[in-house]
Amino acid sequence: MPQVTSHALMIRPLAFGFNAETAANNVFQHKPDDDASASVSSSATQEFDNFARLLQREGIDVTVLQDSPDPKKPDAVFPNNWISFHDDGTIVTYPMYSPLRRNERRDDLISQIAARFRFRDWIKLEDFEKQNQYLEGTGSMVLDRVAKIAYACISERTDKTLLETWCAKMGYTAHTFHAISNGKPIYHTNVMMAIASDVAVVCLECLTDPEERAALKESLSLDHAVVEITDEQVQSFAGNMLALKNNRGEELMVMSTRALESLTEEQRNAIEEYCRIVASPINTIEDVGGGSARCMIAEIFLDPN
Repeated sequence: MPQVTSHALMIRPLAFGFNAETAANNVFQHKPDDDASASVSSSATQEFDNFARLLQREGIDVTVLQDSPDPKKPDAVFPNNWISFHDDGTIVTYPMYSPLRRNERRDDLISQIAARFRFRDWIKLEDFEKQNQYLEGTGSMVLDRVAKIAYACISERTDKTLLETWCAKMGYTAHTFHAISNGKPIYHTNVMMAIASDVAVVCLECLTDPEERAALKESLSLDHAVVEITDEQVQSFAGNMLALKNNRGEELMVMSTRALESLTEEQRNAIEEYCRIVASPINTIEDVGGGSARCMIAEIFLDPN
């Protein structure tokens, strides 16, 4: 199982905006002025288009699918929270904390993906919403796909029992911990860490328990060079990056321009020993949606048709 893929799914938004439901525990969101909603949506769409085109120019096979107009889905640009794709031919759909976000799960999108890629099994976890148990895909879990470890920061959106259920179904081992950023619980694991083939980026200072911090560093260090980032850099989305491989076999580390600018020269150089950095400005999406580059991409590990 490779850690990275050259195939990516992205959803082009139609009604991007502020979601008050997710803001309850996403401290990275900022509500715009009421009269700015149209310009916010337009700016987000432009940022999305520029980002998707950049990845395609870099040699990534990006499948861009369209958001549907009804109902309005302000977070449709973040597909990795509701679906994941795995190299054994499995797709998984996930239970979401925000009722508004549950509209993002669309069978027609999966049909469009199935027209390009083959899958053999579909694990549906959305019924756990009835029990108020949530696991928001590769937002909740940062996967070491080679070692079969699912790293997860436990939160309102990442239920430990449901994580264990996922691991049992998928053949993974759960590695859990608790973390805070700017004094508040981290809602998604992928805002504070990322794993490429040979390097891992992580904010260890976000873990308040010394034993959990040491255990996470030790686990990541077994197979990866570890690049540590600060809590302040997490707030600039430096943890929300994703490794992809282009059609020339080159591994890229994809992030936002804001995230890149927050990194020190030493950190950049450490990452670029293993991955070339590719960055795009997505400030509106980050400010209003509270997610960044990694959240906008669902990696596809399925075989093409």
